[in-house]
Amino acid sequence: MPRLDADIEHLLRRAGFGASSTDTQTFAGMSRSAVVSYLVDYEGRPDDVDARIGRPDHAQVSTQYLFTPDIRIEDARQRWLFRMLHSKRPLQEKMSLFWHNHFATSYSKLSGLISSVQATKMMALKPGVLRGPQGQIELFRQYALGNFRDLLLQVARDPAMLVWLDGQSNVKALPQENFAREVMELFTLGVGNYTEADVRAAARVFTGWNLGENEGQSYDDPNGYYEFTFNPSEHDTDEKTFTFPIYANGSRTIAARSEAGGMQDGIDFLTALATHPATARRLATKFWRFFISELAAPDPAFLDATVAVYLQNKTEIRPVIRHVLTSSWFNNPTYQFTRYSWPAEFVVRAIKEVGWQNYPLDQVLDPLANMGMQLYEPPNVGGWPGGAAWVSTATMMTRSNFAATLAANQREFLAVAMRPHGRTPQSLLTGMLDRVRLAPLDQAPQRALEAYVLAEEGWSGQDYQLMTRASGLARLLVGSSEYQLV
Repeated sequence: MPRLDADIEHLLRRAGFGASSTDTQTFAGMSRSAVVSYLVDYEGRPDDVDARIGRPDHAQVSTQYLFTPDIRIEDARQRWLFRMLHSKRPLQEKMSLFWHNHFATSYSKLSGLISSVQATKMMALKPGVLRGPQGQIELFRQYALGNFRDLLLQVARDPAMLVWLDGQSNVKALPQENFAREVMELFTLGVGNYTEADVRAAARVFTGWNLGENEGQSYDDPNGYYEFTFNPSEHDTDEKTFTFPIYANGSRTIAARSEAGGMQDGIDFLTALATHPATARRLATKFWRFFISELAAPDPAFLDATVAVYLQNKTEIRPVIRHVLTSSWFNNPTYQFTRYSWPAEFVVRAIKEVGWQNYPLDQVLDPLANMGMQLYEPPNVGGWPGGAAWVSTATMMTRSNFAATLAANQREFLAVAMRPHGRTPQSLLTGMLDRVRLAPLDQAPQRALEAYVLAEEGWSGQDYQLMTRASGLARLLVGSSEYQLV
């Protein structure tokens, strides 16, 4: 299988989840700018991936009961992995994962308070499948490259976020500060750009932004649901003053309003946060680490340029990401393979490159958790720490074991795929390096791989040899240190 241009492979790793053999055929002959347009302007392609669950030529989902990803979290995790693997809109899934970490919300707290069925619906419900608002990940998918200010407004009213940060108990007699703090510290401005007085004022802004229950339904009834409700009688109607501007005229005070008009307090406040230069710079920094490099400090020129695009486009994310992916920084070969692969990226990319025929995605869930990344379960409101924290002795052992299991599962299919490369052990190694793409190898690991394939005496390229050596090479390549970088 011929390789794509190195710059396009880099683009597909960072703005997607790598390239399968089918992806390679799709992008062969396309220019880098054409691939960027394909990734960023994805609305022209159908979002039909869920309808392909169960097809024999795709990865397989497996469940003890009927597959119900809208009410059972293990099934929801498999569905999302399936989407990452097979979506024709890879950047949409990649940005959904980014926002999942940015607005980190954990299923376990929700399920402990409102039942596993309702918690799964809050996190994963597809619109229209059951009664109730769409799940949080569907919200992130909807706004993947949308307007950040609008996304922030939606997140503030998202049932999962209301439960996660205790918004359902935010009343004027006792303003709840959890969301007020995190929306400034983690979701927008960042530490050092607000005060404790701002937290107290923001908590008052959101009094009455509560959670309503669909009455008459039990917690475990799939037709029951919770949704955002504004309780005017619980809203603090007094003015709120901040240490930073809320309005374009420089005013720092949200004026007193009637109970009925109290929701506008939150809208004004969130708009001010979304359009603040500190928020723009915080997002630009996160985009550097997600798309450019974790091993190099953000270039101030990159941050300035990205902030300008964000503010000039009134918080629209699509032009920001287009700018990032076409920038000289993204396309600098120095920054290729300079970010640690998140576990979800690692397993999806490995399955794309090694193979998915008859592969059961439920086998990925425990390894993912042991690698430190259970989908729908970030460890805290700050999200996964990322970077070098992904790599430890224990997690590398888990990654290596996953590579071995995947390679063994695909050994017969790999043998068939590698037949055109089976003339010599060296050509087999070349073929596998074209299929399983990793950072450039140093001389020592290159020699070790050559020794591995040459150890097969009496090479004839028969299927029994290909099954052994192709599978073994896939295991070694996916488990190598070079493969842990994207």
